Amino acid sequence: MTKSDIPVMPKFFDRYINLADNDWLLLDALTQGASFENLIPAETLEKLGDLRYAPEKWTVKDILQHIIDTERIMSYRAMRIARNDKTPLPGFDEVMFGENANGINRTIPDLYEEYSLVRQSNIAMFKSFDHDMLLRSGTCSDQPISAIALGFVLVGHATHHVNVIKERYLPLL
Repeated sequence: MTKSDIPVMPKFFDRYINLADNDWLLLDALTQGASFENLIPAETLEKLGDLRYAPEKWTVKDILQHIIDTERIMSYRAMRIARNDKTPLPGFDEVMFGENANGINRTIPDLYEEYSLVRQSNIAMFKSFDHDMLLRSGTCSDQPISAIALGFVLVGHATHHVNVIKERYLPLL
């Protein structure tokens, strides 16, 4: 299924979903983004150390940890919706998560490995969803969203942050 199969484009999340190409199949898009190493070599990010492009901004380690945390949360939401759970799912405070994740004390290779493992797990989960499961909708952050939309959120969210790293952090080198 492609992005055009999303039954209702959810507000807020559309900014991530729209970063995926219209004709990408969800599983291909998830697989294509399964490794950060292919996008930005770990050695490049290691050179940045704990630099921030502005005060109060995250380090690249914090960003990678945020992507991993968000990947887990969005995939959990997708699983609940695909299983036809109609319980409204709350939002989360990414700033509070970031403050308590301890990403700065991790290594880039460790974060890359964890991301890859989480993404591989999510690919397996989305492979298990049939057409009807992908189109099921539920409520996340007080708005309707489908399982397939959440799959494309995973794709676009990681893409968004890779773009931020390339645009704002790599020039620091």
